[in-house]
Amino acid sequence: MNTVIAVTLVFVGCCSNVVFLELLVRDFPGCGNIVTFAQFAFIALEGFIFETNFGRKKPAIPIRYHNYMIMVTMFFTVSVINNYALNFNIAMPLHMIFRSGSLIANMILGIIILKKRYSASKYLSIVLVSLGIFICTFMSAKQVSVEKGATEEEGVYAFLHWLLGIGMLTFALLMSARMGIFQETLYKQYGKHSKEALFYNHCLPLPGFLLLSTNIYNHAVLFSQSTPVEVPVIGQPVPIMWVYLLMNVITQYVCIRGVFILTTECTSLTVTLVVTLRKFLSLIISILYFQNPFTPWHWVGTAVVFLGTLLYTEVWSSIRTAIKGEKLEKKAE
Repeated sequence: MNTVIAVTLVFVGCCSNVVFLELLVRDFPGCGNIVTFAQFAFIALEGFIFETNFGRKKPAIPIRYHNYMIMVTMFFTVSVINNYALNFNIAMPLHMIFRSGSLIANMILGIIILKKRYSASKYLSIVLVSLGIFICTFMSAKQVSVEKGATEEEGVYAFLHWLLGIGMLTFALLMSARMGIFQETLYKQYGKHSKEALFYNHCLPLPGFLLLSTNIYNHAVLFSQSTPVEVPVIGQPVPIMWVYLLMNVITQYVCIRGVFILTTECTSLTVTLVVTLRKFLSLIISILYFQNPFTPWHWVGTAVVFLGTLLYTEVWSSIRTAIKGEKLEKKAE
């Protein structure tokens, strides 16, 4: 029962979150900082109440410079850059596909830092994911030049602006993989404390948003000037962008809780499958509902990315093993 609830939370929460994020970014492409701040503040408040019992519960992992502070700094940087990259002509579908390349970053850093070695199928899957992302990125680059280039000079500027966004996503991808490795070593030393880590990763970076306070304030003013809509619960008109932001924050929390429950109830293979399917559904929603440009080559690239992801998680071999097991059980009967 818990598994069904978790899968429902992941699909409903994560897919809805993408919709509300795109509604925000469509009108205000540079609103990534206020969105990130709102998400961090909400999860930090929830964790302060329910996880730390209003600060009375001591952390299982000591809050020292070489422990939480490094992880928190990396998490804050990755979160801010990922959302702010949408301000650089990065279409939401490309944003989602690019972030699916975490497997590449994890493997590369795993080889360099942890000296890991992988099977041939793993290397093949990474080649497929890399190829798929390259196809989608290359086709998006052509669209940026065509759509934005009223003149040659403006076309070059638009392309360079877009290229900076791609650079930001690449950096965030590598930083996220490095954070995962650091988190893994931390959990080996102190044990796995996911809820605690979720709270401190969102609470401790809050002072860092002071560096972005001007941008956050400016977008808060812009949000307040958006078209008001009647909210049934309070019976008062509220600027629609604030409604979108609130729904984005709530659905982000639902998504995170769903993934957390899933990791405690299911195998890592099941979690990967559910998350991969959720990403694909979010992509379809973004393309169809928001009519984002998506050429046949984009579909080819997307298919190759998801094929590589499924190959990496050894889904096919697991399915074959399960089928063989069922046949053996029937013969035994």
